[in-house]
Amino acid sequence: MALPASAKCVSFLINTGVRTAARQSSSQPKVALLGASGGIGQPLGLLLKQDPNIANLALYDLVGTPGVAADLSHIDSNCRVKAYTGAKELAACVEGADVVVIPAGVPRKPGMTRDDLFNTNAGIVRDLVECIAKAAPKAFIAIITNPVNSTVPIAVEVMKNNGVDAKKRIFGVTTLDVVRAQAFVSELKSTDAAKTVIPVIGGHAGITIIPVLSQIQPSVKFSEDEIKKLTPRIQDAGTEVVNAKAGAGSATLSMALAGARFANYLVRAVKGEKIEACSYVASDAVKGVEYFSTKVQIGQSGVEKILGVGSLSPYEKACVEAAVPQLQKEIAKGIKFIKG
Repeated sequence: MALPASAKCVSFLINTGVRTAARQSSSQPKVALLGASGGIGQPLGLLLKQDPNIANLALYDLVGTPGVAADLSHIDSNCRVKAYTGAKELAACVEGADVVVIPAGVPRKPGMTRDDLFNTNAGIVRDLVECIAKAAPKAFIAIITNPVNSTVPIAVEVMKNNGVDAKKRIFGVTTLDVVRAQAFVSELKSTDAAKTVIPVIGGHAGITIIPVLSQIQPSVKFSEDEIKKLTPRIQDAGTEVVNAKAGAGSATLSMALAGARFANYLVRAVKGEKIEACSYVASDAVKGVEYFSTKVQIGQSGVEKILGVGSLSPYEKACVEAAVPQLQKEIAKGIKFIKG
């Protein structure tokens, strides 16, 4: 019987003497992409290869990574690409990484919610993070794998079980919600999408996705009717893509863009910048939940400040109140998956 990824990681570490204490230097950042051959992984790898802040890109998947790496290596950027295939090579892939990005897992199909993916994707995230805890315990971990509201708590609990307090270094990637909000609003209001900034708070599924339209910059006024139409469209945008693809997958291209943008934030933080961005993290921003997405300040040690929800409209406050019970269930489900 094949060893699980976590067991193979231990075996690799014992047999090779991999050092687990240090990340790469901030001058030569390494990003490991786990799930690099998939529908999100391939376009995400393409974007990461072009990021001038990334010196080394390690690609991991169960199959197909040599071909993806060969293809990407022909792109004329300074980032070096290396392929790792199968559980035996996972530890070598993540060892020394500054940032580990995880899009690995199965996508949604029509009629499915993100939570329907739990049984498969929870185990995938658990096994990958088990190896990261041993081979790259100081890495920043950016989790794309759904359901993010549950997989982020899973990752934190796995690291904790390995004696690693990584709460400030584990990020749920909610950037796609921000990107969608900015795209939809700029289309509706004929604003410059590149200059439109809208925070999205809460979580990364259904009613837990809360676009804070009242905080849009530059300032734009919305009618009550516009807000009540825009908010659910942003919340259900993923389903819009799933249905449009008619069983052929979920959001891959826009998710790759969002994942690359957030990975860029993390790499720049590793290099010494102070970055402000929305992310689903361990947080005390809202009473009653241990994890919540707000703007956070990210530095070389990870989350340095939870910047909070800010001033909310009555409609947005009601959305937060509605989201809390749903988040509580999804967070508890992730924690229970590890603790039993």
